[in-house]
Amino acid sequence: GGPLPAGWTARPDGQAELTNVKAAAMGSGIHVTLGPAIILYKAAHDGKGPFHTLATFTQTKPTEHAEGYGLFAGGRGLEGPARSYVYFLVRQDGRYLIKLRDGDKTSDISKGWVADPAVKQFEGKGASINLLEIDHKRDPSKVVFLVNGKPVYTADAKTLDLDGIVGLRINHNLDVHVEGFDVHR
Repeated sequence: GGPLPAGWTARPDGQAELTNVKAAAMGSGIHVTLGPAIILYKAAHDGKGPFHTLATFTQTKPTEHAEGYGLFAGGRGLEGPARSYVYFLVRQDGRYLIKLRDGDKTSDISKGWVADPAVKQFEGKGASINLLEIDHKRDPSKVVFLVNGKPVYTADAKTLDLDGIVGLRINHNLDVHVEGFDVHR
């Protein structure tokens, strides 16, 4: 482990330690190399009401088992055991997942990992690059989850409480570069 970029906080899943987390400012983004799964966030990205968030994720190395990375929204109680948030992930095998975390429990919003051609898979020796967005601003009655500009899932905004902190979620054993992370309220 080491220091996080200025203003960022990391929270590992379960009882994992941050000793195997490396998150460093690199260029205009953040480069994350992990042992445990984590969320990364800035308290300044807290708020209520409609928003749009996005980030471009570059998975630099394939993993033996496909692991997810992406965005989260509606973060509350992130430092304690009652933490909650909705997360939207993609992984190297061309699938996405949307779930709700409530304390140590999670429940599916999407029906598990869903294959979608919008998710760029890891091919050859290159990298897998995916732009993820959660749009609750264009039409506040809906929450649209997009991968590389294509809507992959739409939910009625009344069914998701997204007021709270918006940030990044990256699962264990990944090497991911994140650029262009922003939240527009």
